Amino acid sequence: MVTSIRVIVGIIGSAVCVLLYAVPILTFKRIIKEASVGEFSCIPYILTLFSALTWGWYGFPVVSYGWENLSLSGTCCVGVLFEISFISIYMWFAPREKKKFVVLMVSLILAILCMVVSFSSFIFHTHHMRKLFVGSIGIVTSMSMYSAPLVAVVSMYYQL
Repeated sequence: MVTSIRVIVGIIGSAVCVLLYAVPILTFKRIIKEASVGEFSCIPYILTLFSALTWGWYGFPVVSYGWENLSLSGTCCVGVLFEISFISIYMWFAPREKKKFVVLMVSLILAILCMVVSFSSFIFHTHHMRKLFVGSIGIVTSMSMYSAPLVAVVSMYYQL
């Protein structure tokens, strides 16, 4: 009974996460229609990519015990695909200055992710320590991902 409830809640959680990753589709339909990124920032999508990559790594057997977090890894893989698509569309329609910024930011998060993967693989020798290390970084990336849209709100406030 408890196992079936856990599975049902896990499926619902994964579905909600996939829907959260898909939310920017309407924004990107508008970007494609207007053929311009306008005043949109790519920071929320880059931070979401970083969060999905971090939590995806958390779900792999190197960090977790076996495939206990397979659904987490699968959900994050879908999130990575969405975010790479969004960032690619953004890059296609962005002016040159914004493209440089996006490339710099994506390079930075990939470098940080490589450091996290290296540290968790070679420095920490138990699954418990790996999960603690990667999970702590995952919490920080999730907080940054969900607070990133506030950048737009704050910038609109100070423009008034």
